[in-house]
Amino acid sequence: MHTILVTGAAGFIGYHLCAQFLARGDTVVGLDNLNDYYSVQLKRDRLSQLIGQPGFRFIEADLADDGAMERVFKETAFTRVVHMAAQAGVRYSLENPHAYIRSNVVGQLNILEGCRQTGVPHLVYASSSSVYGANTRMPFSVHHNVDHPVSLYAATKKADELMAHTYSHLYGLPTTGLRFFTVYGPWGRPDMALYKFTDAIFASRPIDVYNEGRMRRDFTYIDDIVEGVIKTTDVIPKPNPHWTSEHPDPGSSRAPYRIYNIGNHQPVELSRFIEVLEHACGKTAEKRMLPMQPGDVLETYADVADLQTAVGFHPATPIESGIPRFVAWYREYHRC
Repeated sequence: MHTILVTGAAGFIGYHLCAQFLARGDTVVGLDNLNDYYSVQLKRDRLSQLIGQPGFRFIEADLADDGAMERVFKETAFTRVVHMAAQAGVRYSLENPHAYIRSNVVGQLNILEGCRQTGVPHLVYASSSSVYGANTRMPFSVHHNVDHPVSLYAATKKADELMAHTYSHLYGLPTTGLRFFTVYGPWGRPDMALYKFTDAIFASRPIDVYNEGRMRRDFTYIDDIVEGVIKTTDVIPKPNPHWTSEHPDPGSSRAPYRIYNIGNHQPVELSRFIEVLEHACGKTAEKRMLPMQPGDVLETYADVADLQTAVGFHPATPIESGIPRFVAWYREYHRC
């Protein structure tokens, strides 16, 4: 039984995590700034599923507000912090770069400081598969270097990992970073491909298909993600006794620090993803074929062996099961 701070509680992953922590009996403080990057109403609707449940309290605050974050940590003794809040989206980072520094870098610093100052036993935070950037060696492994990001969003997530390692090294703060791979499912984000495609299909609008559908993503269903995050939260990282500076392992350290991939380990071509979605919607999409966009990568593919070994992570939901569940939720939510 833990007292857990979940940041990004009104977000897609954060909402599902709050619900599952509450279901197992934990006390949860959910934090979110309810920004308007996408529908605030969707965020409030997610929160409405949580507010009123025993053990849940919501705080509206901004990660980059130093004073507000200091108060959050002083008011409650957290035994775990699960930091999911971030300014998301690769393409939006081309339009509003300052939002990414405020939320993802300054926000991460405030979380790290709060954990350090109050002795939080374990911080789990969201990184991203985007950190692999220009890497082409597949599958992506946490033991590969990730020094060539191709978007500012990816650069901020890499910075988050570096900052976490610094706090693990200097202060002994146990930190675990999770590199998420294209999460989808009910209550998902409207800026993600599945939601955008479904919106367009039901509205009889064309969908934008980049690189003519020849991109591959390691689509990972939300229930598998939540199970993996919660298992990770319960396993506090220890220093790696085999780590050496002569052959440094990027995924671990002499400090209590770990990085894991969390993905489906089954990359799917975008064209196949669209086929399954069309079948679930019962409609054929009109497709507008477009070139690759700046900041995009051709393929993502997660090596999850380390997370399997550490916590028994075993993703079990193929897109043939996950996409129809999303469409069913979409129909109910939008009454269509």
